[in-house]
Amino acid sequence: MSRRVRVVAALIPHLSQPGRYLVQQRLPGGSRPLQWEFPGGKVEEAESDEQALMRECREELGVELEVGRALTSKVHQYPDLSVELVLYEARIASGEPQCLGAHALAFLAAEEMRSRDFCEADRPLVEALASGRL
Repeated sequence: MSRRVRVVAALIPHLSQPGRYLVQQRLPGGSRPLQWEFPGGKVEEAESDEQALMRECREELGVELEVGRALTSKVHQYPDLSVELVLYEARIASGEPQCLGAHALAFLAAEEMRSRDFCEADRPLVEALASGRL
């Protein structure tokens, strides 16, 4: 039986370019190397989703977030891991995104995201965004 984790992700819009959202490319040495994803990470024990999302974005991007409502939730089964992924509305309250825990960052439109190699768990979120369901 595979391990199950809860992962939270942020849909962070660009402030001056509507329809563009922050995405990050995973580091080359870890799991799912160089694939793209929405910023966020695992929820630790005794942490709320909002606390986890704020902590992850502080650690990986160097920004403080304001977390809004949950937009959607999906479960994805990788061969080694079951991931429950929850996407939240969010905005950067302070700081400029930096590559502290990512290989690359980009603000992309949903159509541009379709041409990137996203993690399997994030692909339904990209499709929902591109089709106007988010």
